Amino acid sequence: MSGKRGLVIVNTGDGKGKSSSAFGVMLRAVARGWSVAVVQFIKSDKWQTGEKKMADDLGVEWIVGGDGFTWESNDMEATERAAQDAWGRAKALIEGGEFDLIILDEATYPVTFGWIDVDDVVGTIRSRPESVNIIVTGRDAHASIVEVADTVTEMRKVKHAFDEGIIARKGLDF
Repeated sequence: MSGKRGLVIVNTGDGKGKSSSAFGVMLRAVARGWSVAVVQFIKSDKWQTGEKKMADDLGVEWIVGGDGFTWESNDMEATERAAQDAWGRAKALIEGGEFDLIILDEATYPVTFGWIDVDDVVGTIRSRPESVNIIVTGRDAHASIVEVADTVTEMRKVKHAFDEGIIARKGLDF
């Protein structure tokens, strides 16, 4: 990376494209020779996503920290522990300073649910090594996370295929 201060980007809102946007930046960063890590807080290994396949091919560090969508969980305590473990791993990556870009995919949800302390997240972001860029994705970004960000984009749903019963599709949605 160029030695400039790293930025914090937040992609939030109820519209589609929060993670997709972050993964677009991931591709840009890799193309520029940056080291990139992704920590997913919700999706589990059951989801064989196109973005993870591409990231594996490109040498991106990818941590699947979730155990699936919360509404599918049979054990919310285990789901909460998985999110907390993912945060511990993400925090270590941030503090380690080895990556130019770290994507905290769907990190807003465990913060909203109270599983991860927002002050810890914000404090870690504030005290990160200067060269580390961070992207946080997910709905309902906490005001403190929005405040610490340099760029915040809110995706607003106008219409979504899922509302018409059309399920997520490989290649378009994952």
